[in-house]
Amino acid sequence: MHAEVDITSDNRLFGTNGIRGVVNQTLTPDVALKIAESIGTFFDEGEIIIGYDSRTSNTMLVKIISSGLAATGCNIHVGGLAPTPCIQHTARNRRLDGGVMITASHNPPQFNGIKVLGSDGVEISRQEEAEIEETFCTSKLNHVDWQKIGKKDMLSDAHEEYKKAIKRHIDCEIVERKRFRVVVDPVNGVGGLITPNLLKELGCQVTTINADIDGRFPSRPPEPRPENLQELSTIVKARQADLGVAFDGDADRAIFVDEKGEVQWGDRTFALIEEFLLETEQVKKIVTPISSSQIITDVAEKHGAEVILTKVGSTAVSHTMKKTKAKLGGEENGGVFYGPHQPVRDGAMTTALLLNVMARTQKKLSDVIKALPQYFLEKDTIKCPTELKSLILKKLTDEVRNENLTFDTIDGVKIRYPNASSILIRPSGTEPLYRFYAEAKTKDRASKLVRDYRRKLSKLMHA
Repeated sequence: MHAEVDITSDNRLFGTNGIRGVVNQTLTPDVALKIAESIGTFFDEGEIIIGYDSRTSNTMLVKIISSGLAATGCNIHVGGLAPTPCIQHTARNRRLDGGVMITASHNPPQFNGIKVLGSDGVEISRQEEAEIEETFCTSKLNHVDWQKIGKKDMLSDAHEEYKKAIKRHIDCEIVERKRFRVVVDPVNGVGGLITPNLLKELGCQVTTINADIDGRFPSRPPEPRPENLQELSTIVKARQADLGVAFDGDADRAIFVDEKGEVQWGDRTFALIEEFLLETEQVKKIVTPISSSQIITDVAEKHGAEVILTKVGSTAVSHTMKKTKAKLGGEENGGVFYGPHQPVRDGAMTTALLLNVMARTQKKLSDVIKALPQYFLEKDTIKCPTELKSLILKKLTDEVRNENLTFDTIDGVKIRYPNASSILIRPSGTEPLYRFYAEAKTKDRASKLVRDYRRKLSKLMHA
């Protein structure tokens, strides 16, 4: 499930979450330079922060993108190696005009990418992305006079400012008293630069694994999926730790392992944070993608809160939170958006929030998870040529409508059945395939929904 955008074939830049491609294949030096110049033209000689993750190709891309921004008159403030949410926080905290984060998030090491941030640190809107794409396609670039070429400086203290901001939103004293034992797996990425130190400052006894910065990600794939986290699970049990946390490459998502070594998927830990904040803060709205679990709605309804569903993708969640003034958002992949801090995915903030919940409840993670409504989630994909995606979606929607089923079309088709079972079928925004997300009270029911609709989509494609 690799989010590659075929930049060279149709001049398309932005996918579901920024621009991504294989370095020196689709994301070549000349393409990267033109992207940077298009971004710089958009920001109109603004003050821009640039940050990057641990990928080896950043040796090349940081210089290229900095040059493109400078050529259009932007002044560049280098945030350096840092998690994406740290760079986002700095953009807003330093009152800059915008930012560029060079990262491919959870993709393999041969990929890299570019996230464009607004002045508030949130990734720019789809409409603003379209403006940059139009500039890229038309080559109407603002190359300034040689005397106006942008300047560059190095920012200091960004990591410290970010840590302090996180600590302002939790009860540090109660967390410190618990002396939690935590194992951190930053997958040789930038998450290891901040979170271990943050946790030590919160009184935690910290063990790190896979913490050496290495953009080849030799320890495990950067996607923090359960099948990639067996080492973390083993060490959590061996160290008798209270918690394990695994990040993706740019540390905006966090997946947790409980004290028994069981990987808890993002919906469950988000639901824990959701319930805690609904009980303790003035949280009335929860923003989450259509792909999220029913557990999020169950918890919200229990406390009389509103759930606002969006398309899949962190940008959709962030901008909906801004529009509705919601304080909390979350995704099933481990992304939690805490508005009072910043309405973006933030792995370190999520970790601190979860420790705060555990300290307040005085319970082990497995116990508080067990108290939540239980659902089983099954995922799968099926290949589908990009040119057929729209036609297949129309056929599927017509078929579902003719069967008088309850469904939503926020993003693809989500079909809801009695007894709290559902399946979302949606075309990938970045790859030639369809994705299935099935959920039910039993694993067998969820698996059957995937099998049934996989067959149905296959027939529609070959009809």
